[in-house]
Amino acid sequence: MSGCEKVNPYSGDSRHKSEQVRDMFDNIAPAYDFMNRAMTLGIDRSWRAKAIAMVKARNPREILDVATGTADLAIEMWRKMPHVKITGVDLSEGMIERGRTKVESLGASGQITLQTADCLSLPFADGSFDAVTVAFGVRNFENLGAGYREMARVLRSGGMLTVVELSRPVNPIIKPFYNLYTRGVIPLFGRIVSSDSSAYRYLGESIAAVPQGEAMTRLMKESGFGETHSRPLTFGVCSIYTAVKE
Repeated sequence: MSGCEKVNPYSGDSRHKSEQVRDMFDNIAPAYDFMNRAMTLGIDRSWRAKAIAMVKARNPREILDVATGTADLAIEMWRKMPHVKITGVDLSEGMIERGRTKVESLGASGQITLQTADCLSLPFADGSFDAVTVAFGVRNFENLGAGYREMARVLRSGGMLTVVELSRPVNPIIKPFYNLYTRGVIPLFGRIVSSDSSAYRYLGESIAAVPQGEAMTRLMKESGFGETHSRPLTFGVCSIYTAVKE
């Protein structure tokens, strides 16, 4: 079990992590997009763009976006690959509803389909997709290894998994500022903007606990993937991980 699986949104809550995560995202859905932009100063767009370029280079026809949230990544992939069929899944109906509103307003409903689903039990046949993506979601998995195995199952042979996830910088100059920001500024801002202050305390804790670098790529290999790579971005505060199904 990885460390992030032991970190839950609501301390003292005896429910499974996936239930807590679902309720947390339902609660913060109205403020989610604004908080994403504000917390990263908009840099999250460039992180997604780099990941999309990696996906596009594989020329996929069907993509599954796991933990799609309000469909930010799905929409950006559609803009860069308008003829690709994209399916987005998320535990939170509140997030999915906001994503559907965005997709419909762009006239992209024909190419992007959103639905609620558990990443540990995806409602798709083996080998259904050419690519699977996850942006800022794997640290919320109740069982990360099982999640990776399930994503490997629905990938076709040679298909690529692309994971964008927040990470901890190791630079001794950057690290103290990062810790202050994630442990102090973000929770404070979350209390002001969101009705669920626990969500933004949990954010920092889950980033600290999620596997990093080689630990993450090793877990991917143990879950059935080969050809794994880790790419740190922006002083190491974000990482892109890729893995190919053998």
